[in-house]
Amino acid sequence: MMTEPVNLQKTLQSFSEPWSPRIVAQLNDYDVRVAKFRGEYVWHSHLDTDELFIVVAGRLTIHLREGGVERLVTLRQGDVYVVPRGTEHKPVSDAESHILMVEPTGTLTVGDTHEEIPDDVDVTTGHHLD
Repeated sequence: MMTEPVNLQKTLQSFSEPWSPRIVAQLNDYDVRVAKFRGEYVWHSHLDTDELFIVVAGRLTIHLREGGVERLVTLRQGDVYVVPRGTEHKPVSDAESHILMVEPTGTLTVGDTHEEIPDDVDVTTGHHLD
């Protein structure tokens, strides 16, 4: 259990790796994670959970595949979006963006189904702060 507040900006300054979330808080059975997004992630889906994205800084485009149709959702600083469970998606950020996510504890960053994972992608359930 946390006994002190966590500063999101300091946490985001403490690491440089894109797509490598840090767990800043836990509530009930959920992790609150922050990450730096830069470039393209992999297409993936979470079969049993929705995924909440909040843009802390920058801009994020989420590519979605629903019923064989691809569409884009663009988020700017302060925007919130939920990718529904089972929806195939791929986050893309042209420049570094800072994202806060809420997901059930233990959720893999690459979801339950995904395309081939490049070596530079950190497959994790989130990294705890030191």
